[in-house]
Amino acid sequence: MNGPNSNTDLTQKLNDFLEVKQMRKTPERFAILDRIIDIKGHFTIESLMLEMENSKFIVSRATLYNTIDLLLEAQLIRRHSIDGMPTQYELANTPPHTHLICTVCGKLKEVRDNNFIMFMNTRKYTAFTSRYFSLYVYGTCSTCARKRKRKQLNKKR
Repeated sequence: MNGPNSNTDLTQKLNDFLEVKQMRKTPERFAILDRIIDIKGHFTIESLMLEMENSKFIVSRATLYNTIDLLLEAQLIRRHSIDGMPTQYELANTPPHTHLICTVCGKLKEVRDNNFIMFMNTRKYTAFTSRYFSLYVYGTCSTCARKRKRKQLNKKR
């Protein structure tokens, strides 16, 4: 796989970051990054821990948390704190997208909104240079809306 999300490119960015910071290049750090690349979307610490275990590369919870902090500092991943949900993470070099969050079931869906992206890319702020943006839209997903409607119809009968 080639391109901005390739294992080689991201591995090199981590390698360069560790060299600049004069930190150890441990196999655990690179294995965790490889698992994150394979996830292709949002993940939690718990889901990443399961992914690591399933790949037969066992790491301690402390190593996982420390590596997540390191990857955040290296700007290889982003943290999303969404109301009422466990903290989620994703690769930092994913294209801009909007997060649709169902307040009933907690389902999270990503959509690309080109109008919003164009609007944000034209914004200029005084004394501030933006690096990236994220939008969270809270509401009810179609599945939960259908369930609610069926429930209301059954009550009327």
